[in-house]
Amino acid sequence: MKFNLNEVFQPKLFGLFKKGQYSKSAFASDLMAGLIVGIIALPLAIAFATASGVPPQNGLITAIIAGFLISFCGGSDFLIGGPTGAFIVIITGIISGYGFQGLLIATIMAGIFLVLMGVFKMGAIFKYIPYPIVVGFTSGIALTIFSTQMNNFFGLGLGEMPEEFYSGVPSEFIRKWIFYFSEGTVNIWETLLSLACLVICFTWKKVTKKIPGSLIALIFAVVVSLLVGHYTDYQFATIGSGTSSSGSAWTLNLSEFEFSKLPDLLSPAFTIAILCAVESLLAAMVADGATGKKHHANTELIGQGVANIVTPLFGGIPATGALARTMASINNGGKSPVTGLVHAIVLLLIFLFLMPYVSYVPMACLAAILVQVAYNMSEWKTFKYLLRGDRSDVAVLLITFFLTVIFDLTIAIEVGVLLAIVLFVRRVMQTTHVNVVSGDSVAATEDSEKASMEDTDRLAIPKGVEVYEIDGPFFFGLASRFEELESAKGGNVKVRIIRMRKVPFIDSTGVNNLRNLCERTSKRGVTVILSGVTDKVYETLKKFGVDEEIGNENIFPHIVPALERANELVK
Repeated sequence: MKFNLNEVFQPKLFGLFKKGQYSKSAFASDLMAGLIVGIIALPLAIAFATASGVPPQNGLITAIIAGFLISFCGGSDFLIGGPTGAFIVIITGIISGYGFQGLLIATIMAGIFLVLMGVFKMGAIFKYIPYPIVVGFTSGIALTIFSTQMNNFFGLGLGEMPEEFYSGVPSEFIRKWIFYFSEGTVNIWETLLSLACLVICFTWKKVTKKIPGSLIALIFAVVVSLLVGHYTDYQFATIGSGTSSSGSAWTLNLSEFEFSKLPDLLSPAFTIAILCAVESLLAAMVADGATGKKHHANTELIGQGVANIVTPLFGGIPATGALARTMASINNGGKSPVTGLVHAIVLLLIFLFLMPYVSYVPMACLAAILVQVAYNMSEWKTFKYLLRGDRSDVAVLLITFFLTVIFDLTIAIEVGVLLAIVLFVRRVMQTTHVNVVSGDSVAATEDSEKASMEDTDRLAIPKGVEVYEIDGPFFFGLASRFEELESAKGGNVKVRIIRMRKVPFIDSTGVNNLRNLCERTSKRGVTVILSGVTDKVYETLKKFGVDEEIGNENIFPHIVPALERANELVK
């Protein structure tokens, strides 16, 4: 089979100019929306980087390069890319185990995984991840982000702690909170500033939605910090006073990485790739729902992959599509991927000319911004609503949530993917039924439309004949069902008719199960007849040679000739 790149890689930006439909008015709208989104992205990029334990410069580099490439190569008209809160937990875990260079290499590996997902057309698969799993992930990440910010929010002063705790505070959720209460002391100045910034973040939208509350909170915090420092002896903890965020941006240096650890990075890289795919495609679907446009999932995966391959070469951290920034773009008039390009250019100008002033941003302000991000991510109303669902959905929701919070996001992602597969298989199995037609007659119709209604025409079932009716796909889940029905039935049976009028397809496992059924019944002197076999199902049986094993004289498209054949065999 010939591979065609154009089938999986169709960037929206390229198509925009090919069609010649991009106007000056559309550019003006994109320019204004890009400017606003760039301002919105500034405090978030700084906050996400600092919370992840890397310099703020690296967060801005990520927002600039990844934001540009995601819009340039992506499959969505509106998706805005950059660092997001969902990666904070992953980044801190990888840095603690493999260092910053390990994080960059894991991100590049994740980018390669994403490109391969797009090339092999796996974009549609992520649409079928159960909603409870997605909510469990995001709610768990939100609670984790919230817990990591308590040190800076209340000024607990736990930056320099005993050696048994890397980065001072324990990484485990329960130990972290025990440590907060046992070792921390609330600083009233830091707490008041955090609360003030948090109030601004939540209430500023009542003043205007054009300028984000997080930016106003950041400016307010810097002014307050400078004034308090000038007129009193107290100095707020700022980005410039932190150890991980002072100095220049961290860069890629392969000489600092132990390549013997490369296989160990496969699991974290897979986690980054899955989370990136889920978050970006969900954001793209939400954008489609708000605008009526349609994204190209495989192109989006390739675009995300390219961004995560290139960005680490410049010291960037993992990036993905950001829902909040995407919706901000749409709400402010963004029309195309040009908005994302403009947003990246705005951040580049800030990086080149205003970066020295970032060191004055108080940590309390960043903590407040991240608490707001955690609240918006928590989806607590949706979480509460899903608890009303059936037991399997509730179990999946809670398992994913607690694995994310208490253990590790990597484990949660892997178990979540496994749960998604199990849940999907269980749901599919529930859609297929095998029934023994009771009574002495069977419905005459094989028409799928009439089969959904009550059958009025009935045909007599000869003595010594059983009719099994399959309703749904014929696949591996039916093997045990056939065995149960066979063991439950008794009597002198000479012919077994398997009615397949409601079988849309049969897979290789289903074919094998059918072959085994025929072998078991033939040993007991029972003949199998197939009825209502569609052309698609018959072609599959023919490929595996099952038509010859059963005998073409025992395969019929309708129940009437099947019963006539059965009547001949039992005489």
